Order: sequence, then structure tokens, then C-alpha cells
Amino acid sequence: MTEERRRYTRVDFDAEAAISQGGVSYPSKIVDVSLNGILLDTPDHYELRADTPADIFIRLSDETNIHMRATLVHSGTHVLGFHCDSIDMESITHLRRIIELNMDDPHASERVLAELITPR
Repeated sequence: MTEERRRYTRVDFDAEAAISQGGVSYPSKIVDVSLNGILLDTPDHYELRADTPADIFIRLSDETNIHMRATLVHSGTHVLGFHCDSIDMESITHLRRIIELNMDDPHASERVLAELITPR
């Protein structure tokens, strides 16, 4: 595990996701998520390019979605790992809250905020 990966708090989160690239969308399920990226179940019969960003969509409710643009950095039989390249302010607010709610640490909010503002 690299130092950069350890810097970000990863939490298990059970939700549906969609990976979209080149006009094709693939349904998936979240394994875990952080402010730095997302780990998804490998979809059946997918074709994704590692040199082209993909859009990851997470539907939280009818009115609430998370959208991140991410690059495929790991592909395996069971999981795909994506690095978050960009995310809008509303989506990062929802993602931060998900991470806070799924941590057992009373100081989670401060740590997640530090992850957001600490330069890489």
C-alpha cells in the first residue's frame, strides 16, 4: 500500500454506481470509497481505457447524486480501482459526509477535512 493511498480514509459503502466512458455505461457496486478514489466491483463484459478518464455516478437518492471524474488505476477479476481526478463541490460535500458517517472515530470530521485541504 502506498503512502498516498494511506493518507485518505477509506470506508465501506454499500451502494450502486455507474461507470461511464466513451458513451457506454456499466453498472457496478461500490466496495469502498475515499476522497482520493473509489473501489468498485468489476462489471461483467466491460471495456474501459486506463488512459481516458471515466465518469463515476453514485445515486444516493432521487435528488442526490455524487459524480466524480476518475482514472482507472487498477483492474482485477473482482474489483476496479479508480483515482479521483475531479469532483464538484456538492458531490464532495456528500462524499465527505458519507465518510464521516461510516467512521467509528469521534474526530473523523477533522481528519476528513485535513485530507481535503492538505496539499499532495
